[in-house]
Amino acid sequence: MLLYMSNSAQKTTSTPLHSVSVAGAVVREDGRLLAIRRADNGTWELPGGVLELTESPEAGVTREVWEETGIRVEVEELTGVYKNTTRGVVALVFRCKPAGGEERTSAESTAVEWLTPEEITTRMTEVYAIRLLDALDHKGPHVRSHDGRHLITQQ
Repeated sequence: MLLYMSNSAQKTTSTPLHSVSVAGAVVREDGRLLAIRRADNGTWELPGGVLELTESPEAGVTREVWEETGIRVEVEELTGVYKNTTRGVVALVFRCKPAGGEERTSAESTAVEWLTPEEITTRMTEVYAIRLLDALDHKGPHVRSHDGRHLITQQ
């Protein structure tokens, strides 16, 4: 039997808990990007969500984009890893190309639109807009952290 005895002089540390999410930066041939207006808070974001325990990141992003937008995608490549330091969420963003389906809303989205890069920067907060813009530059994968509202610059 293993017994654990605490020592009040010792500092205790907890194991950090992180959630892993996936999102699709879906780019049409004309350069427009797929975006949703979230049903829960009305903000514009990329389609995506929490990765399920048994699925691969590529399968997760394919599922999430389909569920939220009605668009089928082919995953091309990982374009960024983004950590929300406030909420402990690590998001994997994949550039995808549309492969069928038709735009539709869902329980998680009240609007689905194909936006230009300029529209992305005006409708989305910085921490979500940068994920789509990073996917366009072909210089990734990018690794960035943010506090939920603003990017944290690396020292």
